[in-house]
Amino acid sequence: MLSKVYSSGVLGIDGYEVVVECSSWNRIPRFDLVGLPDAAVKEAKNRVQSACENSGIKFPPLDIMINLAPADVKKEGSAFDLAIIVSILNSSGLVPHSTDFSDKCFVGELSLSGEVRAVGGILPMTISARDSGKREIYVPYENRDEAAVVDGIDVYGVQNLRSLIEHLRGNSRLEKTEKSDTGFDFTGKSLGIDFADVRGQYKAKRALEIAAAGGHNILLIGPPGAGKSMLAKRLPTILPNLSFEEALETTKIHSVTGNLKGNLITARPFRSPHHTVSAVGLVGGGTNPRPGEISLAHNGVLFLDELPEFPKSATEALRQPLEDGTVTVTRAMAKVTYPASFMLVCAMNPCKCGYFGDPAKTCTCTPASIKKYLDKISGPLLDRIDIEIELPSVSYDEISGRTAPGEPSEQIRERVNRARAFSNARLEKNGDKRRLPNAKMTPDMIRKYCTLDEEAELLMRNAFDSLGFSARGHDRVLRVARTIADLDGEERVTADHIAEAIMYRSLDRKYWKRQ
Repeated sequence: MLSKVYSSGVLGIDGYEVVVECSSWNRIPRFDLVGLPDAAVKEAKNRVQSACENSGIKFPPLDIMINLAPADVKKEGSAFDLAIIVSILNSSGLVPHSTDFSDKCFVGELSLSGEVRAVGGILPMTISARDSGKREIYVPYENRDEAAVVDGIDVYGVQNLRSLIEHLRGNSRLEKTEKSDTGFDFTGKSLGIDFADVRGQYKAKRALEIAAAGGHNILLIGPPGAGKSMLAKRLPTILPNLSFEEALETTKIHSVTGNLKGNLITARPFRSPHHTVSAVGLVGGGTNPRPGEISLAHNGVLFLDELPEFPKSATEALRQPLEDGTVTVTRAMAKVTYPASFMLVCAMNPCKCGYFGDPAKTCTCTPASIKKYLDKISGPLLDRIDIEIELPSVSYDEISGRTAPGEPSEQIRERVNRARAFSNARLEKNGDKRRLPNAKMTPDMIRKYCTLDEEAELLMRNAFDSLGFSARGHDRVLRVARTIADLDGEERVTADHIAEAIMYRSLDRKYWKRQ
């Protein structure tokens, strides 16, 4: 008897439909599983037999052949267990042959006792099931809220195999999970940190506000204890609120890694990998490709603290994703593309000891060691950073709280949201459907939206000649100036906007003697 049941797998961060076909014959018992299964899928043969027996269901003593289609795509993980056992029981008649599985999808791992265990990637698999026309999906009970975020499909949480089989036989009913796609707070208030915690460093706060408004990459340079990490960690609290579509896309990435906490990510991600991270850990890959830190930071912030300490192979691998907003990993069995549109925030000391140029403490580094330390950062990577800001040491009055408290994140975020809205209104007015932040503006958009008056044009020309900007550096100054103008609510980029934007590119000349 032939049975056909539907499941779902994950390729990259997207789900795809898997058809689980079971054919059984009344002859010497055997169990074969084909369709490019990996080791975890092959081991399903042992798990489903034990789960069946321990659930009080006699495993059919038949010659069983399971095929996972499409057969030319490698199947990974344990999420096919539920569909495999349902197809076997349907083929043998233990689940009625008349059961209509055309609109149902089954995803979940079975324990030896028959309990259904949670699996990663439920969100993209549920989206795939809905898009392929399924009206019901059966998932592990722990994953039910994550799946219920998706509209247009009924979600049933399954605690154990016995309850599912009784449901399919019509003897009892599983409870449908209520939808949970409303009432989410996308403001980032749940992060529990605030810019008001930071005393002083007003220039750095201004630079971070500009970076947030335009989505610009930023480099913070200063001595130890200046507040670089503290400022960077608070950047997500002033970024524009996540849209539901962005939250869904971000959650898909975290779902496939199996590290999703909750059912939907509602705050922009902040990833801060240790400087010992490998290039694969940073950009993704491996034998079975997985998302890296840059993809986990999608729609959020990737913070590289102590930038010169990161392996050069890792930081150089960032160059292409910073330009394209995606990273493609190619392996013998698969080619996957992960989204990687993130804000890069880097922090570093000006030298090995940290006090080069500090007026209060003496630097103990030699000129040669300072140059060696700074040269760990390549020119092409620096060229992809729009804003560079130097942080001085914090004064006693600032530390002791004798100065005025800092501005709260909520007020800064309001200005950032207003600047983004101003930018989007300009694009809409000109019939441009691309809702790109200023940092992602294409060359044709720069020519169209970064128009300079005569004074600003003269200032930009003088800066280009005297500071030796590259073509990319020239465009990045214009993008930053466009963001500063948006924060001021001005349509035209003026000389004041250009001057401030140039100031944020001056550290190249001070530290690296290059633009």
